[in-house]
Amino acid sequence: MNAPTKIAVFIDGANLHGTARALGFDIDYKKLLKELQSRGNLLRAFYYTAIFEDQEYSSVRPLVDWLDYNGYTAVTKTSKEFVGADGRRKFKADMDVELAVDAMAIAPFVDEIMLFSGDGNFRSLVAALQRRGVRVTVVSTITCQPPMVADELRRQADGFIDLEDLRARIGRDPADRPAPRPRGQPGAACF
Repeated sequence: MNAPTKIAVFIDGANLHGTARALGFDIDYKKLLKELQSRGNLLRAFYYTAIFEDQEYSSVRPLVDWLDYNGYTAVTKTSKEFVGADGRRKFKADMDVELAVDAMAIAPFVDEIMLFSGDGNFRSLVAALQRRGVRVTVVSTITCQPPMVADELRRQADGFIDLEDLRARIGRDPADRPAPRPRGQPGAACF
């Protein structure tokens, strides 16, 4: 009898959010975790996102807290503010290096990595994981125009899952979002 496939999941939070938004739905992270667990022995599900410290309230904080308590490993980094050549405030909040380092560290312990991102910068990471004998499945979309996944990343991956094909199992309509509660009010947000 074959042992179940050992899987690790790496979610580029900003990229997944943008992809789901382009497709017109929100991710239900509780449903997503169940979907991932149904695919094998899920060792870890990492979620990477930047936190904007200068904002009094960040809409991503409740999500990060919920993920941390509900089966995901949330990896955050404070965004860096700088002034661009045009004199305007800009923010840098790239999590690619953290994701790549963590993926390489867990590679010896898994059979498959699912990468929720369409960012072509991850093509080299996918190739390095494959050289270590890890199967890599990319989750993004080609359904919208332009596609949200870089062609070179999709070609490099062992498998590709269009996020649109997962909508019925992991999505919720943006109209079904819980109403924002006033700040300072206790209560649990569901994601």
